[in-house]
Amino acid sequence: MNTLAAIRAGLDKVLEAIVVLLMLALALVIIIGFTSRLLDAPLSWTGEVASTGLAWLTYYGGALAASKGAHITCPNIVNMLPPAVRVPVALVAEAFTIAFFVVLAWTGLKVVVILQGSSLVSLPFVSQQLTQSVIPIASCLFIIAELLRLPEMLAQARGAGFQGDHELEDEMPQAAEVIEQNRVDARQDPLRGR
Repeated sequence: MNTLAAIRAGLDKVLEAIVVLLMLALALVIIIGFTSRLLDAPLSWTGEVASTGLAWLTYYGGALAASKGAHITCPNIVNMLPPAVRVPVALVAEAFTIAFFVVLAWTGLKVVVILQGSSLVSLPFVSQQLTQSVIPIASCLFIIAELLRLPEMLAQARGAGFQGDHELEDEMPQAAEVIEQNRVDARQDPLRGR
């Protein structure tokens, strides 16, 4: 395993651990909030902490998806291009993605600075800077993940092309069978097709 692959595998493990911990913490906060309301003694902090936790889960989960190459793309459209064109198109798309997260990290850092002295409404001892720090941190992790994945992306662009959505590809034959069966059924029973 080369150094780049080892770094990427390490980043994946760290992001996976963060995402799992955030999911567990979010589930716990939601259960506490639900239980407290059920017992007619609602805790005011659960909603604010849950919404912050969901934002953190979204940002760190997005960085994990970027590291695994699982974020939203249109691989089939790019795969229609010849390999000589596929590489520049993939590089331009990658440049736009990284540029977006550079801007997001920079803006997120400005937001964190602006929020100095602010705290959560329901938990005044928790700084808003802490809750919003996820924006620049996860944006930087996203950039790192994209850069670590760049050699693999270039190899796919030069080679057979990008892999599509595996789950969607697995379901396509089954969906085609269902559609064909519906057509057969509609021909046999014209009233059913309406």
